[in-house]
Amino acid sequence: MIDGRSARPRYPGSRPDLKPERHRLMDIIATLAAELGLKSTAVQAAVDLIDEGNTIPFIARYRKEATGGMDDVALRALDDRLTYLRNLEQRKEDVILLIGAQGKLTPELEAEIRAATQLQRVEDLYKPYRKKRQTRAQKAREAGLEPLANMIIMQIAPKDAQTPLDIAAAYVTPEAAEAGYDTPEKALAGAQDIVAETVAEDAENAADLRSFTEGSGEIVSVAVDAAEKTPYEPYYDFSEPARKIPNHRVLAIDRGEREGKLRVRVGVDTEAAVARLGSRWPRRQGPFAPVLDAAIADGYKRLMAPSLERELRAKLTVRAQTEAIKVFGKNLESLLSARPVRGARVIALDPGYRTGCKVAVLDETGKLLDHGVVYPTPPRRGVAGTKRELARLVKRYGINTIVIGNGTASRETEEVVSEFIAEQEPELRYTIVNEAGASVYSASELASQEYPDLDVTTRGAMSLGRRLQDPLAELVKIPPQSIGVGQYQHDLDQAELARTLGHVVEDVVNRVGVDVNTASASLLGYVSGITPTVARNIVAYREEHGAFTDRKQLKEVPKLGPKAYEQCAGFLRIAGGKNPLDATAVHPESYEVAMGVLDRAGVTAKDLAAGGIPDIDRRVGSVSALAGELGCGLMTLFDIIDELKKPGRDPRDDAPEVVFSRAALSIDDLQPGMELTGTVRNVVDFGAFVDVGVHQDGLVHISKLARRFVKHPSDVVAVGDTVKVWVEKVDRERGKISLTMVEGK
Repeated sequence: MIDGRSARPRYPGSRPDLKPERHRLMDIIATLAAELGLKSTAVQAAVDLIDEGNTIPFIARYRKEATGGMDDVALRALDDRLTYLRNLEQRKEDVILLIGAQGKLTPELEAEIRAATQLQRVEDLYKPYRKKRQTRAQKAREAGLEPLANMIIMQIAPKDAQTPLDIAAAYVTPEAAEAGYDTPEKALAGAQDIVAETVAEDAENAADLRSFTEGSGEIVSVAVDAAEKTPYEPYYDFSEPARKIPNHRVLAIDRGEREGKLRVRVGVDTEAAVARLGSRWPRRQGPFAPVLDAAIADGYKRLMAPSLERELRAKLTVRAQTEAIKVFGKNLESLLSARPVRGARVIALDPGYRTGCKVAVLDETGKLLDHGVVYPTPPRRGVAGTKRELARLVKRYGINTIVIGNGTASRETEEVVSEFIAEQEPELRYTIVNEAGASVYSASELASQEYPDLDVTTRGAMSLGRRLQDPLAELVKIPPQSIGVGQYQHDLDQAELARTLGHVVEDVVNRVGVDVNTASASLLGYVSGITPTVARNIVAYREEHGAFTDRKQLKEVPKLGPKAYEQCAGFLRIAGGKNPLDATAVHPESYEVAMGVLDRAGVTAKDLAAGGIPDIDRRVGSVSALAGELGCGLMTLFDIIDELKKPGRDPRDDAPEVVFSRAALSIDDLQPGMELTGTVRNVVDFGAFVDVGVHQDGLVHISKLARRFVKHPSDVVAVGDTVKVWVEKVDRERGKISLTMVEGK
């Protein structure tokens, strides 16, 4: 990839110059178009653009004509599926070569492999030919017992045969005896081992029993120590159909098993499974009938069942993790898209007990004006001194907002702040912000590079204040996994989590746009086409040469080549530069078109600086006709016109406003039926956590989000939403608050 964060592997058929493989690529294009409900031409164009090294944000914004207007979500889905299908095709080729090298590839088997639409099917077909450790069946084959096994499978016996043992006696050869099959009983058992493995490794049998296991199996868990008190007590004697178990319970059970608190298995009706497997074979008759029945049962119990159980557990875990990552991504997108609080002059308080409450004073731009420590909480209880210091800072720096972290001692600090406002500064406002990740950032190498002269605690307080002023600019400094807007994030596939969340940050950053003259290297590193190294080079260039005045200057930044410039230019804004279009999302490649639009509207580029041209639609007349005149795609032209209406508009301004408080509530103040306004802090599979102004977030269970059936909480609420709730139940002893968004429910 252009941004250097995730290099894209190349597969056969992924590049136009690999002509022998184009037929396979065309199959993939057709598959993608059918699966995603898109035109083949648009899919082909998107694939070509991706393969050429274009980033998803760039394609989504500036190549709409080619892709039919696919947004970043659709393009990410296409990209992920493209990777899977290319991996599938590559695996098919590998398996065909491997089986062919053994001299066992038939035209029928090759056709089956090529027709497979899932990796699992390919692996099932390959399983009988996979090199493996010496098995009982392999040992029996080497001893010459396969003909006997074939007789059992085919139910064929000599006419004069009396019993299976009589038939098996003929196979007790010197070679067989040397291998340990020195009696008819042992020879027959060896042949049964071959039959059992044949049954278990048959691709159709595996697919059928997999379906049976997934459809009828239950996840069963019991306590390792039933007397021990743990968070996993709901699962001490638990069972639930695998097809119905929700993702959060899968993750909870997995964690309990990993911590040694639970024993987990898949419960399956073994008799029904064996009967189902047996029904797939011809009706048994003759002397070998009971032998085949026993081999089928052994094949299932010894070879298939353990494998199918592992597969089902793994499939449930992957499903649960995939959905958890998806929810995490949605929450992160909402958090990063939160509305900046512009014009906020802030006192940021990072609460604590013994070490006191760290204070950072910031101006509207986030510049540190002052810092220190106050002690409003035990053991010092310096409430009066804290109020005096707050009054001094408010007066000296013209403060209008106080920000309090939601961690340790937050409740006590909030009470003091609330009292101070009521007593001395009634116009002052305050809010609680999520501390998640602040300590990670403050102790990071990045923080020490940015503020080498400040201690860790002051950096942490600054981070809290800045995430109110501009959530996106501050939160990009924190590893997405540490931001705290998901569930079980430490149990998830960390590489996949980092990849997905990195894409979310990238999409939001590019959707918003970045001021190249004020952005940190952390923020610049998420801009389309910009690697972390180039981001640092941009900052260094800015520090050496002063503020950028023209987008063309970006070409002078070391290691920012033509391709990177193409990818990033439209997302980097220059306010007050030589060319007013540089402050907009119009890409330099479209400046000529934009000037044509302005000319048709009877205005100049300088008019953009006055706030845009809100009536430009009326001024330009028919957009379709204008597109023809200017030789521009219709979708691109609409984007240009929208941008000229309100240049550099921040889409985050459409997000809900931050809810501020002037008086603190305690959990003791809450009563059932009380109506409150709160902010959604996290969305999980089973509901949403809402901040209602007390130290503990309340839970709105999924069943209490709406009067209608809700498939997932994210269908109703998002992180940052302002919602009206009613208190349903308060458990003061455990510090738990149950809320509802449906009055009377």
